Amino acid sequence: MIELASAAVIIIGVLFILISAIGVVRLPDFYIRVSAITKAATLGVACIMLGVAIYFNDVDVALKASAIFVFLLITSPIAAHIIGRAAYEDGVPLWKKTAFDEFRDFRDGKIGKGESEEKENKEE
Repeated sequence: MIELASAAVIIIGVLFILISAIGVVRLPDFYIRVSAITKAATLGVACIMLGVAIYFNDVDVALKASAIFVFLLITSPIAAHIIGRAAYEDGVPLWKKTAFDEFRDFRDGKIGKGESEEKENKEE
């Protein structure tokens, strides 16, 4: 029974990673792709580590699997942010249907330091 539960959780994790890979191919924009990869791969690895912990039924393995998951949970969003920001600064274009580029306004000094609140109040 433990083998079935472990296999089910691992298969769910693999499906999350598969969805992430499909997102790389199907999504239109570098930034959207990075977002999809980060979320789906983190959930996929979490499920796989949970499946490993269930299968081995050992405290040491569970602690190591938990440590791997926590490490990925902390580092994946930070890495995605840094990669996305570096790509933006390097000039990787946004998708043509992107509604607004908030970071450009922030970088150009049009918003920030309380100015965004004033801008929102004027629009109302």
